[in-house]
Amino acid sequence: MDDMHVVAWSDGAWSTAPEAVAVDGEHLLVTSRAESDLWRVTSYGFVHDDGHGLLVGLPDRSAVEVSFIADFDQPFDQAGVLLRADERHWIKSGVEYADGAPQVGAVVTNEVSDWSTAPVPQWHGREITVRASRCGDAVTIRARADGAWQLVRLAPIDPALAWKAGVFACAPTRSGLVVRFTRFAVGPADRSLHD
Repeated sequence: MDDMHVVAWSDGAWSTAPEAVAVDGEHLLVTSRAESDLWRVTSYGFVHDDGHGLLVGLPDRSAVEVSFIADFDQPFDQAGVLLRADERHWIKSGVEYADGAPQVGAVVTNEVSDWSTAPVPQWHGREITVRASRCGDAVTIRARADGAWQLVRLAPIDPALAWKAGVFACAPTRSGLVVRFTRFAVGPADRSLHD
């Protein structure tokens, strides 16, 4: 997992443009639009496809890593990695503020969305790195904050679709969320699911 190459912020294209974008040294500051989100149908009955993803191509047998500061404090503030083929096929994974604490998790969408989370209150205000590794019909997602990688999700994807990946941020319940992204890198896929 150490053969990663940094992606210039100017190399990606936005899936939906955020409210504002600024470069601060080597970091990217993304201000989310009010009520931006990514979700399809399940339980809530609505479709949101206006989350902000800065994406580059993600061919088979490659990986993407995104690092950001998780200082969220409003319901459903979120940031991390987005993999996207189209509006009906995408995966987002990272940290989301829910039920009063930061949660590491993922939403996998294949026509409809699902959602998995685990509380990580100790990650509040820290730099988080999320890694998505694509291999054939699967994506392995891991995350960490100054420690060992932990498995977040092993998810199926359609290998026939053209996938893109990169940083994402959303603010479903408010305006003014600013996320500081500290790194965006791509490289080879993980050698195996287990270390």
